Amino acid sequence: MADKEPKVDAATSSSPSVTPINLVTEDHVRAALTSDKGAAAQLTDWKVVDFMNKGDNYASEVTTVEVKYELDGKSSKVVYVVKINSGKTLSGERVIDIIFRKECKFFLDISPQINSALREIGHTEINVPKCFHVGLEKGKEVIFLEDLRARGYKMADRKRGLDEAHTTLVLRELARLHAASLLLQNKTPDDDLGEKYPYLKTDWSYFITNYDSVLNTLKESAKLSQTIARKMDGYERVNAWIDMIIPKIEEIFSKQTKHVLPKVVCHGDCWNNNLLFRYSETGHPEDVMLLDLQLINYSAPAADLNYLLYTSMTGDVRKPNIEAFLGSYYTAFKDIMEAGGQTIPFTEAQLLKDFKDMNLAGLIFAMVFVPLVLFEPEGEADTSKENKEDLAEMLRETREKSLETIETNPLVKPRFLSVFDEMMELGIIP
Repeated sequence: MADKEPKVDAATSSSPSVTPINLVTEDHVRAALTSDKGAAAQLTDWKVVDFMNKGDNYASEVTTVEVKYELDGKSSKVVYVVKINSGKTLSGERVIDIIFRKECKFFLDISPQINSALREIGHTEINVPKCFHVGLEKGKEVIFLEDLRARGYKMADRKRGLDEAHTTLVLRELARLHAASLLLQNKTPDDDLGEKYPYLKTDWSYFITNYDSVLNTLKESAKLSQTIARKMDGYERVNAWIDMIIPKIEEIFSKQTKHVLPKVVCHGDCWNNNLLFRYSETGHPEDVMLLDLQLINYSAPAADLNYLLYTSMTGDVRKPNIEAFLGSYYTAFKDIMEAGGQTIPFTEAQLLKDFKDMNLAGLIFAMVFVPLVLFEPEGEADTSKENKEDLAEMLRETREKSLETIETNPLVKPRFLSVFDEMMELGIIP
């Protein structure tokens, strides 16, 4: 079949200015099909079909490609989820380019090695989508992934957050990722993963230190939290504390994981917006998939744990279950290490201490990310061109709109203010 412009399903798709379908080429489609179905699969047709809703994705563009092919005399169809470098900036800075390439590199470098380490000890591979093709042309990067909907995976209610069962599944999968990366590191202890793969060093501290747009986004999120707190009784201490903390955000992140060991490959962006679950017939979550590995880094396990637990659930789920959650994580980590013939390099008590020592970072992540889902507008796929070029402007509009519903949104207290309640009880907010 001759090269052609991609077809677009007009009933479900937006204009090319929203989803840059011109970056999805027939060469990409052929490469993905060959990787998935083998060299004998013959491409016969393909088209781009959008499916995302508002709030499903912030940094990248995500669409699907429906592919028709012939194999062994039979006509078949397969759907790939395709992530595309959106070309968005953050206040004019091209941070998105960096984090998109990080995810590309994860699927090319890290994921295959971690899966190999897990297979060697008789464990299943890490729960991330299967990757069939990565295109690394600068500014035009694409990633072809399996369509997890075909296997029954879907997102939990991100506004209400995760319950105990969902959270425990995520923690166990994070433990498998972390522990498998440690097994990988221990194979060649003199060959530090952070040195071997320099993009693993571009963690939150790196972005905050080197990009004003990232630091300013965190500061603006803190100011929004202050505005919310002012509208609620009993949060005067929060207002004063935020005034004190805003000038120290860069310092906080530079210190949080600097001396904590061991270092592992962290997801870096593990919250309920980047998770899909598969359910039993009775609705019980049975499995989880980790998505959007755009912020992977080499850091302390407690970094991911704080990120997840303070961005992704209500206080009545998190607060009474902290030790049980960390216990589930520890057991899963220990299982991987022992299967690999190694000893876990920290105790459960040390894990709890590391977690508490990093609670301040968890609070800052909550201030950034919880409002994004808590106050997002309801609606179907966003077909407007507005705010697509600069992520900072989109975040700014979300913050402004949130002010209209603070006092009427029933989830503000359990989903957001509960984090401040805990931090005041712990003495982190004096």
